Amino acid sequence: MDSAIEFGDVRMDYVDDDGETLCALTDVGFQAAEGEFISFVGPSGCGKTTLLKITAGLLTPTGGEVRIQGHPVWGPTQDVGFVFQSAVLLRWRTILRNVMLQVEVRGLDKKDYTRRALALLDLVGLKGFENKYPYQLSGGMQQRAAICRALIHDPPHLLMDEPFGALDALTREQMHLELQDIWMQSGKTVLFVTHSIPESVFLSDRVVVFSPRPGRIREVVTVDLPRPREIGIETDVRFGRLVSHIRGLLETTRSSGRPQLGETVLFGGRQSARGKKA
Repeated sequence: MDSAIEFGDVRMDYVDDDGETLCALTDVGFQAAEGEFISFVGPSGCGKTTLLKITAGLLTPTGGEVRIQGHPVWGPTQDVGFVFQSAVLLRWRTILRNVMLQVEVRGLDKKDYTRRALALLDLVGLKGFENKYPYQLSGGMQQRAAICRALIHDPPHLLMDEPFGALDALTREQMHLELQDIWMQSGKTVLFVTHSIPESVFLSDRVVVFSPRPGRIREVVTVDLPRPREIGIETDVRFGRLVSHIRGLLETTRSSGRPQLGETVLFGGRQSARGKKA
């Protein structure tokens, strides 16, 4: 499959208030294929969110580069949609006008994109809530609206930074199913940050496991489970093995502090968004 996003030896340093240089990420190199769903897991502070921001062009790496569709990322790009940890909806705008915010900022045709916004809201179960305000919606409903806002300009790539972390368990499970449906229908490439190992296995084609800071790729684990995945797959022995393997990688990384580069392919080849072997 063609590469959608390429990371070439990405490094990110920060200078703290005392003038000391802190390395957040180093030697990060891998490729995401078109239409692939990839999750990032690792300890807090290992640079997962930083890597998303570099991909979106919101940060410039200290070393290396990110390429999207073969083009280096030098600044903010229209080729990605970004979903944050919280919905970040403007409280004085209706749900429809929140979704349409990017259309206004980008100077796109309001008539055409209003139809798209309504279709997206229908897709995520928010039909009938277009004229409601954020405070009138639950947390899960607000995140659905945020996903619509990220998708309104139809970017080929979707970056998601722990979007379900603040939701209760039942709502989170429902959002997993809805995100899977959106992804399988759209065929977009998704990079998804999470601290939940089961969440990463449920959603992903591959899981990138990071070491503690400075973040390095500890291992890339392939998830070969059939799609669409349903709630209850957690009881599948293959699911349990994957979760245990990733947890073991994180525990080993914490105890040794000496991450090794590599890639593990479990249970055969990766499955694509359409459920076909890659």
